[in-house]
Amino acid sequence: MKIEVAGENALILYFSDEVSDASSAQIYAMTQALEALVGDGIIDLVPSYASLLIIYDHNRYNYYSLKQYLQTIISQIEAAQQADNTAEEGNAPIITLPVYYGVEAAPDLEELARNAQLTTDEVIAIHQAGLYQVYAIGFAPGFAFLGQVDERIAAPRKSTPRKAVPKGAVAIADRQTAVYPSVSPAGWNLIGLCPVPMFEPLKTPSMPLATGNKVKFKAISKAEFISMGGVL
Repeated sequence: MKIEVAGENALILYFSDEVSDASSAQIYAMTQALEALVGDGIIDLVPSYASLLIIYDHNRYNYYSLKQYLQTIISQIEAAQQADNTAEEGNAPIITLPVYYGVEAAPDLEELARNAQLTTDEVIAIHQAGLYQVYAIGFAPGFAFLGQVDERIAAPRKSTPRKAVPKGAVAIADRQTAVYPSVSPAGWNLIGLCPVPMFEPLKTPSMPLATGNKVKFKAISKAEFISMGGVL
């Protein structure tokens, strides 16, 4: 693990050189440990795939004092994980998101299935079977990058991106999957729609997902989708 300067009042912690459930669990644990200090010496925390950016109040901390404090927390987290044989899972909550995989909600599902030499039902079953890690929130507020998608249904981005995809679109690109929080341009493969809002700025918390969470998808019917507020 490395701690490096990222600005006059920012540090970045690199937990690993590659994405893994173990490093993600450490990032989640560190973020949880520091959240109580946000507004009291810590200005913001930005977790990502294998790192955590910490922006701090230089009136409360300097690089050396914060680094020393972080090293203490890191040692505690590593000791706790070594003692826990479920460390890779961590204590991150599992969030279940409903998905309507119907044909009118999934314009790329048939093509993805055909290219994978699977039926659409098999693609849906494989997508539902995965337990996905929230690696990062980015691109747009509430857009959670989830991985890893089973290799059998991994698919490259579209050669020509769509100018707009609907809010709630469930998509796959390579070995990642995501739910679009709003109407936006996109080049991912659309396989369903989720009725759960991914970003509500007037609510606390404003997003149902956070870096470090685990996510499962559950198929729902068209009637269930509409009853939950979904729009086709």
